[in-house]
Amino acid sequence: MHITRVAVYKADIPLVAPFRIALGVTEVAENFFVKIETDEGVCGWGEGSPFPAIVGETQATCLAAARDMARLLIGKDPLDIEARLGELSSFLPHNTTARSAFDMALYDILGKAAELPLFRLFGGSPRDLYTDDTIGIDSPKNMAEKARELKEKGFSAIKVKLGTAPAEDIARVRAIREAIGPGIPIRVDANQGWDLPSAVTVLTAIEEFGVQYCEQPVAAGDLASMRTVRKSTRIPIMADESLFDVYDALALVQNEACDYFNIKLSKAGGLHMATKIAAVAEAARLGCMVGCMSETRLALTAAAHLAAARPVIRFFDLDSALTHTVDPILGGMEYREGGRIELPAGPGLGAEVDPAFLEKLESFTVSSP
Repeated sequence: MHITRVAVYKADIPLVAPFRIALGVTEVAENFFVKIETDEGVCGWGEGSPFPAIVGETQATCLAAARDMARLLIGKDPLDIEARLGELSSFLPHNTTARSAFDMALYDILGKAAELPLFRLFGGSPRDLYTDDTIGIDSPKNMAEKARELKEKGFSAIKVKLGTAPAEDIARVRAIREAIGPGIPIRVDANQGWDLPSAVTVLTAIEEFGVQYCEQPVAAGDLASMRTVRKSTRIPIMADESLFDVYDALALVQNEACDYFNIKLSKAGGLHMATKIAAVAEAARLGCMVGCMSETRLALTAAAHLAAARPVIRFFDLDSALTHTVDPILGGMEYREGGRIELPAGPGLGAEVDPAFLEKLESFTVSSP
């Protein structure tokens, strides 16, 4: 089997409402899809959703990188994933989101060739996955009302974006806890928005509100401050922007900087590196969450397959498709009541992009001479 053609599609997915975090506001998910075709008629799908302030990539840079990556893969064996991803990472070592789409498509081909869903290919089996739902930064009153709505929908955990002035962030968490009552875990995410004193101030103040963990309280590269924050609060600390690859994972462990890892395919460069990060977490006896940027159900399905196959992944933040105004995916994971995720049983990802949706998109192809 060898790769004969790669098609790349520019996909702008409008959001139901603007979504604000400490790093900025998103109004449209500027994503892209990759379809890898082979001479044996087996094709694979992948998706990338770059967040520039985190990964240093935009939709435009991903599309440019994808053209060159496609040229590098034409004529080669898609089942030799170790070699293919090694070539891509050596060629463009920092373009993790662009690479993640190709990684995903290659694994989709491998699963289809093996006639196994990806969670089986990774040695796992179906298990209960319950995603949280995320509330963007807003006034305490509006965030509390949104939290109340999520409770009524049956979500078993609520994620809250913070990272502004300490007094405002404390007021937000207090209002949310008062609105939903006890019992439902609150997960907070500062997205690097605090300095060290602010992080300690906020986290010690909100300990009483039943916060399950805090993601990335301080700057990604400041592992010393992360360690200090961790030792200053009873709230567990989760590394997000600090964690791209297995080397970052090792540094976080060595610096005792966190309790949990947030694995995102767009940061890790795809499933291949994500499995290695999970292995480091398991060896260090840390738990993991699988997270997302603004992907559709295509990339979310890949992340859910990984989560089902790795028990070290204990938390699931796969809610981005709930914020989209359109759903262009056929098959794939499904959202059920209370945030439960149901995986497809078909081979590979078990998901593809609706051809009718693709017809409306800008695209380009790279094929064999």
